[in-house]
Amino acid sequence: VQLQASGGGLVQAGGSLRLSCAASRSIFNLNPLGWYRQAPGKQRELVALITSGGNTNYADSVKGRFTISRDNAKDTVYLQMNTLKPEDTAVYYCKAVSVRGVVYWGQGTLVTVSS
Repeated sequence: VQLQASGGGLVQAGGSLRLSCAASRSIFNLNPLGWYRQAPGKQRELVALITSGGNTNYADSVKGRFTISRDNAKDTVYLQMNTLKPEDTAVYYCKAVSVRGVVYWGQGTLVTVSS
């Protein structure tokens, strides 16, 4: 499976962005799907996960501001990011896990939030 992340860019603090991650095949059996991020000099960290049943999990730092969703018909997972803060600046990666436990990563998309 190839994952293509897009939607990153430069935004002012308080603004919004929506990231998309398009898969090269059906995401129906990919579980979970997730977004991770890596800031300069820091380890990659979980941002949000969504299961095939639609259950979600978020990092405490983004709860109430970010929303993860999946569209199985479009083979795409989204991350709606609102009320962005400078500390959200990072490269954002999408991740998928197959039923056999194979892990797939997208190439990353840069989000820069200016103060």
